[in-house]
Amino acid sequence: MTVEQNVLQQSAAQKHQQTFLNQLREITGINDTQILQQALKDSNGNLELAVAFLTAKNAKTPQQEETTYYQTALPGNDRYISVGSQADTNVIDLTGDDKDDLQRAIALSLAESNRAFRETGITDEEQAISRVLEASIAENKACLKRTPTEVWRDSRNPYDRKRQDKAPVGLKNVGNTCWFSAVIQSLFNLLEFRRLVLNYKPPSNAQDLPRNQKEHRNLPFMRELRYLFALLVGTKRKYVDPSRAVEILKDAFKSNDSQQQDVSEFTHKLLDWLEDAFQMKAEEETDEEKPKNPMVELFYGRFLAVGVLEGKKFENTEMFGQYPLQVNGFKDLHECLEAAMIEGEIESLHSENSGKSGQEHWFTELPPVLTFELSRFEFNQALGRPEKIHNKLEFPQVLYLDRYMHRNREITRIKREEIKRLKDYLTVLQQRLERYLSYGSGPKRFPLVDVLQYALEFASSKPVCTSPVDDIDASSPPTSSVPSQTLPSTAEQQGTPSELPSTSPASVAAISSRSVIHKPFTQSRIPPDLPMHPAPRHITEEELSVLESCLHRWRTEIENDTRDLQESISRIHRTIELMYSDKSMIQVPYRLHAVLVHEGQANAGHYWAYIFDHHESRWMKYNDIAVTKSSWEELVRDSFGGYRNASAYCLMYINDKAQFLIQEEFNKETGQALVGIETLPPDLRDFVEEDNQRFEKELEEWDAQLAQKALQEKLLASQKLRESESSVTTKLNEQAAELFESGEDREVNNGLIIMNDFIVPFLPLLLVDEMEEKDILAVEDMRNRWCSYLGQEMESNLQEKLTDFLPKLLDCSMEIKGFHEPPKLPSYSTHELCERFARIMLSLSRTPADGR
Repeated sequence: MTVEQNVLQQSAAQKHQQTFLNQLREITGINDTQILQQALKDSNGNLELAVAFLTAKNAKTPQQEETTYYQTALPGNDRYISVGSQADTNVIDLTGDDKDDLQRAIALSLAESNRAFRETGITDEEQAISRVLEASIAENKACLKRTPTEVWRDSRNPYDRKRQDKAPVGLKNVGNTCWFSAVIQSLFNLLEFRRLVLNYKPPSNAQDLPRNQKEHRNLPFMRELRYLFALLVGTKRKYVDPSRAVEILKDAFKSNDSQQQDVSEFTHKLLDWLEDAFQMKAEEETDEEKPKNPMVELFYGRFLAVGVLEGKKFENTEMFGQYPLQVNGFKDLHECLEAAMIEGEIESLHSENSGKSGQEHWFTELPPVLTFELSRFEFNQALGRPEKIHNKLEFPQVLYLDRYMHRNREITRIKREEIKRLKDYLTVLQQRLERYLSYGSGPKRFPLVDVLQYALEFASSKPVCTSPVDDIDASSPPTSSVPSQTLPSTAEQQGTPSELPSTSPASVAAISSRSVIHKPFTQSRIPPDLPMHPAPRHITEEELSVLESCLHRWRTEIENDTRDLQESISRIHRTIELMYSDKSMIQVPYRLHAVLVHEGQANAGHYWAYIFDHHESRWMKYNDIAVTKSSWEELVRDSFGGYRNASAYCLMYINDKAQFLIQEEFNKETGQALVGIETLPPDLRDFVEEDNQRFEKELEEWDAQLAQKALQEKLLASQKLRESESSVTTKLNEQAAELFESGEDREVNNGLIIMNDFIVPFLPLLLVDEMEEKDILAVEDMRNRWCSYLGQEMESNLQEKLTDFLPKLLDCSMEIKGFHEPPKLPSYSTHELCERFARIMLSLSRTPADGR
């Protein structure tokens, strides 16, 4: 292989790798080159695996969870994604040093990419995105086969469950109840709704109600909901347990086969029970025929249905709670609302003799809390199962509803007609623009400007020769950069040997004697000295001048037409966007309060909520026990849908002018805002304080357990120390006794020094605990050993030393002497220290030279 070939192949490999990196960056949105390179390396150059790896759930860097990822990619695992199995068989290791493997891998990849594009017209990026979506669907299907997630277990350490300052409180997931947490937290953070629940008092005639209604429905649930809200307000716990309220609500949905209904039905039933509970209380407190129900006043509105049915006009006023909206086929919330407010043939509403049917909905009264239920689930008749709609749907933080109000119906109808006319005109302009941008009669289309440019380039090119093959020398390569081994395959591609110029027998023999080496990059490359573009063979200067003039003029005309069309389309889009922006149509603002998100498929998944903190002006994420700060950007990513399996299924807007919904309570005497447990009625305050006391007791018991454990560890360490001291003392005593028995003055003195310095001072430590019998026996053995010398004959000096030592060893009045505190030094300021130092130095300077 020549140097030029090696450089050429390395350059091609780098270019191909850069292409992969660009594709990964575009598909995943990750801009970190190191992360993309690592993912490409870990996937052995396979684009599908690299994309799946980078977009896997909870994947932050390619190094994290690497073992788990590759285990789940095994064919035996239920998370194995089969859509990539065929491509995996052609994976070649690009991390090694084998240049042939690198060359072959790039060639195969390019060939596969070109082949797929020729057959399907789909680019590699589109194919990769499709594979990722298919992999995500396969992953969710595999998840359905697994056992349900285990119920969250509390940490043994109560400090892990302690609330930090006044942080929002989470709700424990007691078994597939994340939907309950999302709904309840959204309602709890509406301060007006919270006040209604906390201050609810059951009717005094509750004992007269039917037993099944009182014990299994509204009142028991309201009691548990009050307790739950009270804990969310004033608990010292990080999260609380909603089991009692959840069980009451869930029991009402269990059918004969114990199958539970859709989560949306739980939400409807929750509001129904609240409405019934407050209705009973309202009927007891007033004699009016239709007493006001605070739940109805808060969540229910009215609309007027105006239409024509079989040629007859009608008007009906209807009440609504959660307003359902279809998602499929719409790009934003306003399009969904427009479709929901108009049904059938609109023209029939204004004609007298039409046999068609149609109707319009106009809001006559909007509730303070407006909830939209997004229909993201539909039943697939072909598959016989429900499926989730993952389409992207945008919604604003502030929604103006003026265009849907009955009082604005005349001006809205005019604007709708104008928008319809603009959209029809927009369609015509877009079709015209498409003809300019996709020109041609065949299956492939090109921009007309480019077609004219290509024609101009062809007409302006100068011919090099009369035939495209006249200047090719078949006997030798055109340049030194193209090896002679490529000639046989080139001849095979261009024609039979009879079609080539004749060569000498020697050269033919030399060529046939060489072995053919497959070099995919050098073999198919065009020699650099050949003309890169075709050119007209016969064209006069006059023809060229006329043709160039025409092509230039036509190209300029097309560019101007294209630009005019694009500008007109942009103006129409802008006009449609601003159609309802005049002052009269922005008088009914609703602010987004909560977004309930579902992640997964139609029959399985997880729920959480994004809730706006109106006082701190920030978004919070409520995910069961975890409550964290969030942002609008994170909400958009998880709620709009379109790519991931997560998307919003419920939007809760509140009237931006109804401040009572989010207004705090104030002390009537002091005027200060009430917070925490101060906002609770007396019965709930006692309930929360009792629970807080139980939690404080848990903390105290945990501290006592830790203290007891520490004491046990300390006693154990002390026991080990005593055992060590006893053993060391015994050994030292034996050594000292042997030295004393030697009779030599030096040895005897050393033995007595050991006893006086290392044995006698530590005897009280061995005798401090009378329960340690082995320590007492060890001391007695030492004393008996030294007392036994009294009956033996020895020199007078030894006798004198023994008599002086034994009282110290046998002294029973010895006490443990603790360490005294170090003497307290007077504290001086920096200025005082400097003055004292100066005085001392001055006194030293006055000292005579002789030191007197």
